[in-house]
Amino acid sequence: MLKFSRLSKIIGEEDVLQLNKKTVLVLGCGGVGGYVCEALVRSNIGRIIIVDFDIVSESNINRQIIALQSTVGRKKVDVLKDRLNDINNCCDVVKIDEFIDENNIDKLFEFHIDFFVDACDTVKTKKAVINQCLKRKIKFISCMGTGNKLDPSKLEIIDIRKTNNDPLARIMRKYVKDEKITDKIMVLSSKEVPVKIRDSIPGSSAFVPSCAGIFIASYVVRKLLNKI
Repeated sequence: MLKFSRLSKIIGEEDVLQLNKKTVLVLGCGGVGGYVCEALVRSNIGRIIIVDFDIVSESNINRQIIALQSTVGRKKVDVLKDRLNDINNCCDVVKIDEFIDENNIDKLFEFHIDFFVDACDTVKTKKAVINQCLKRKIKFISCMGTGNKLDPSKLEIIDIRKTNNDPLARIMRKYVKDEKITDKIMVLSSKEVPVKIRDSIPGSSAFVPSCAGIFIASYVVRKLLNKI
């Protein structure tokens, strides 16, 4: 327990041990998801299921914790699993190297999941996550857009209905309204007005995705321990 001795000073050894019994699934291992996993494994989460179908590209280097010159071209789940095991080899890291959408999302729920983190970019998949987690009564949080933003202090975890200045959240708000979903849908969103760019490929910084990931991990840990 020496590796988690500093954490036990603020949450107690019993809670540290409790976290080791939990399973968190993280869908999307990029700029946000990578930092979520990093913080969770450093918090003694016992099992992390990482899901991604992408490879590390050179354009990821400015913002993704797994993106290094040495990892370009490798599968993200492979790189992340190696990193997480190197941090804490007692954590059971399960990798799913597959693109997930509404047609195959059921396979993620073959595992027991205590908390589901949606850090993917695909709108249809995000909608499917909401539907499945609500149906199965699984705690979850969905990350909205972090592109074209520079100020991490504008990040907040709120109900989807209270979001603003977030184009992705706008789409998801409409979906929740159209589907007449009354449950709270907690999301990580930024109220910062996006920087206007000239093309359709969003820009990104090292600051906002990383802080979003850490923010989400903190929320997950505190929810698992019933501290919020």
